[in-house]
Order: sequence, then C-alpha cells, then structure tokens
Amino acid sequence: MEREFMEYDVVIVGGGPGGLSAAIRLKQLAATAGRELSVCLLEKGSEIGAHILSGAVIEPRALNELIPDWQARGAPLNTPTTTDRFLYLIETESIQLPTPPQMHNHGNYIVSLGNVCRWLATQAEELGVEIYPGFAAAEVLYHADGSVKGVATGDMGIGKDGEKTAAWQPGMELWAKQTIFAEGCRGSLSKTLLQRFKLNVRSDPQTYGIGIKELWEVAPDRHQPGSVTHTVGWPMDTASYGGSFIYHLENRQVMVGFVVGLDYQNPYMSPFEEFQRFKTHPAIRHVLAGGKRLSYGARAISEGGWQSLPRLTFPGGLLVGDSAGFLNVPKIKGTHTAMKSAMLAAEAIFELLTQEQPANEAKSYRRLVEQSWLCDELQRARNIRPAFRWGLWPGMLYSVLDTYLLRGKAPWTLHHRHADHQMLKPAAECTPIHYPKPDGVLTFDRLSSVFISNTNHNEDQPVHLQLRDKALPITLNLAKYDAPEQRYCPAGVYEIIGQEQGEPRLQINAQNCVHCKTCDIKDPAQNINWVTPEGGGGPNYPGM
Repeated sequence: MEREFMEYDVVIVGGGPGGLSAAIRLKQLAATAGRELSVCLLEKGSEIGAHILSGAVIEPRALNELIPDWQARGAPLNTPTTTDRFLYLIETESIQLPTPPQMHNHGNYIVSLGNVCRWLATQAEELGVEIYPGFAAAEVLYHADGSVKGVATGDMGIGKDGEKTAAWQPGMELWAKQTIFAEGCRGSLSKTLLQRFKLNVRSDPQTYGIGIKELWEVAPDRHQPGSVTHTVGWPMDTASYGGSFIYHLENRQVMVGFVVGLDYQNPYMSPFEEFQRFKTHPAIRHVLAGGKRLSYGARAISEGGWQSLPRLTFPGGLLVGDSAGFLNVPKIKGTHTAMKSAMLAAEAIFELLTQEQPANEAKSYRRLVEQSWLCDELQRARNIRPAFRWGLWPGMLYSVLDTYLLRGKAPWTLHHRHADHQMLKPAAECTPIHYPKPDGVLTFDRLSSVFISNTNHNEDQPVHLQLRDKALPITLNLAKYDAPEQRYCPAGVYEIIGQEQGEPRLQINAQNCVHCKTCDIKDPAQNINWVTPEGGGGPNYPGM
C-alpha cells in the first residue's frame, strides 16, 4: 500500500522550544507580509511537553523578541530568580565560591520547560500552525536530486518480529518546500542528515553530557522560591566534568539534577548513581529531608559549543536548537539559544520562499546567526567547556582567566579533539566504583525511577535500540570495558545475563527507555543505533 501524503510549505520535526519558536515566527512573518504559509509540526511525544526535560532556568531574551506581551498572554514563567549560589562540595562540607558572571540569573525565571512548550503550542495553533503530537518522524524523504523532500511518520502496528499485525497502519508522508529539524540533542533524523550531507566535516566532534533530574515537593520550611544553586566537586572525581543544580519553583517544588560530561573515562562510572550519591551530601539532604519525589527523567545535552556547530543548512532543510548544538555551557542554558536559532531559521526560510524563483537551500541562515547576539554569546563561551578536558582545577582556573581577563575574546580557540565514545579506558586500567544501595527515601534505584517518569511503549513493536553487530556487546564491551552500557544508561535498559552459566548475552529492556540517547552517544564502537519507536511512546513528564 502506498503511503498517503500531505504537502506544506514548511514541516517542522520536534515540538520543543526551537521547533515551536520557528513555527510561530514563520506565521508572524507571513501575517505581516499578508501571505499564506502552511506550517506543520510533528512531535513524537504523546503531547507537546511529554518528552521535554530541562533544568530549567530560562533567560527570556528570545521570548521577549518572539512574543513581547508574553506576560499578558499568561506564559508560565511564574518564579523569578531571587538568589544565586555556587558551591564546591567535599564529602561532608560545602564551600561557597564566587558565582561566575555567566551564572548570574537576575531577570531570569525558574520554569517547567514542558509547561512553557505547552503554552508555546497554544500560541502557534492560534496563528494557524497544524500540530500533530504522537506522530514520530521516522524517515527523511528525498527528491531524485538528493535534496530533502520532507519526512515520513513511522508505520503503526508492526510486531516484534517485524511483520504487520492486525493493527497495522502505514505512516504518512509530509512533503515540504523546507523541513526544519528541531529534534533536540542527538536527533535520530538529524544524525543521518549530518552523515549524508557531511555537515560536520569542518567542525569539532560534538561532545555531550547526560542530565538526570528529579522533581521534589519539599517541606515548607525548606522551600525558598526563586533560589538557584549550582555545585561542582563531590561526588565526581576531578578528572571528570560534571555538576549539579537545585532550583526552587513555586508550590513547594524543587528541581534537583546532576549533569555528567559523557567524555568521562572510567567505564565503572554510573551517572545515575553519582546523582543518587550527590543527594546524600548534607547541603542537599537538608533541602530534600521530609520531602517527596514526584517525577524523574534523563536527557542528553549538546556541550560542544561554537566550534562543534555543523553546517546548518542543506538542500531542502536546516537544523535548529540542540539538533545543531546551540547551547551555552557556562550559562547552563540552551532554551533561549534554541529559540533564537529557530527564529533566525524561520526568517531565512521565509526570505527564501518569497523569492520569485526560490532556491532549495536557506543559506542566509548562517549569515543571520553570525550577525546576531547568538553568535556573540556562543563565541565568548567557546573555550570554557574544552578547558575542563584538563581536569576540574585547571578548567576552573582557565575559566577565571577567560571570563574576567579576556572577557571571552581570547585570540585562540580550544578544541574538542575526540568524540565521547572514544574516551573510555579499558576496565583493567580503572578502579571499580562501589555505590551504596538506595534507601528508598532519599536515594532510589533505576526501575522505581523509570516508573515515575510514566514511560511506556507498546510492547509488540520492533526494539528501537538496534545493534549493528549483535556480537560486539560481549566480544568488545563486556570483554574490554565490563559492559558500560549497564551503568551509563539511566533507565535499566541494558543487562548482561547468563554470565553465571558462561553464556553471557545482552538483554535490551526497550520498554524502560526514557529517550535520553546516551547509549547512542557513549557506546564505544557506536554499535547502538537509537531509532524512533512508535509515536506516543516514551516518557510522559508532568511539570518537568
């Protein structure tokens, strides 16, 4: 059966802040010019916001430009920041350090980014954008000349065996003059576009972190609305990049999270367990004592910065937001940069589509980026993250030099030389890390955590975590690195079973997957390929 198709001027893949901002800006430009412009947005989550996970402290700069009257329109930015703290942790003590200028949050807001995206979706729909949640873009479509034609959603009702079930429904093709890929970090389609069009041959390898987050309801006397705290140090070793955040929302809610750079070297490290151990520090335990954990989630983030940005455009489409890597690492913020990149992309596409003889590549996008505050901000921040490849203290000392003396205008650029999957040392060269058992009150195991992420997938579907070589998990990962996928996955997806019988094999519990993409990034042989499952599957984050 041939797939049905629908045609639009622009199709957007991803319902995060980038994709929604692009949709809104396109419609605004069309309305100002008195033109009709059809815009469709696909979101793989069951609803807009279901898969959105971020800290999040939002800098409203891009939102001010996109929707100047956002306060009157009821945007859910309800908690202005009031205080900033930056702590260095040792196992039982904390030392307050001067807060770096990039981490000053005066004028910013602590938000649920999922709720912000839900609100942005209502603004987009009021302008005439067609939004389809629960439909995962599973395939890029191409014209005969190799340019992007659009995307196709995945078939529904394919069984585990790859055969059609009685519930089978073919996917839908969506054709567009331009397709915007706003899938977030390590998007499954964006990844293929980078390879097909060689978009990153002149940029540094992208480097990533994994962010793990819990939402808590705390005791009234522990709640400080607007309080922002970041930490470095314990429990991480000084060779590994990482740190935490504690943000106090309204309604006695506190967001607590931990970020680990995925360039870590010890295969015995577990980012999930580092986060659980972090919560036992007296300064953190004090905030959460007597509270209740409400939700849990995890997501990879792009940390490469300016020097890791790929070429942004290709015939028929472009990349925005974290699909490209627009994240300001020293600020620990990517929402305003994702929104700005998407707004500039919309302007470039609208300029292209209104030409008498439109080209098929919106090449002015890069120029608009370079002429904007987005470029200035990312260039000033470009050397901070790579400096931490030297370790915590050299990285912090360089950051002081770069920030206070050079003011982000160093006449050099530090580079990311290696991809994250190349950084693991053999297990024989590393010391195992023994993590304490969870107490079920302050610290938890993976499975109980996944349960409160509301993660669900149709069980009778092909596994969306595909192995290019089914032997490598045992012959390479287990033999050389002691199966690190068991530890870097924050959801208990990967298990080595059968070792007692001398016949070890990798079991993939795909039902647990929270779509963080860490496995796709960190697997030493790049043997794990994350592809999109049926639309609507995955986590359903409330208020994250």
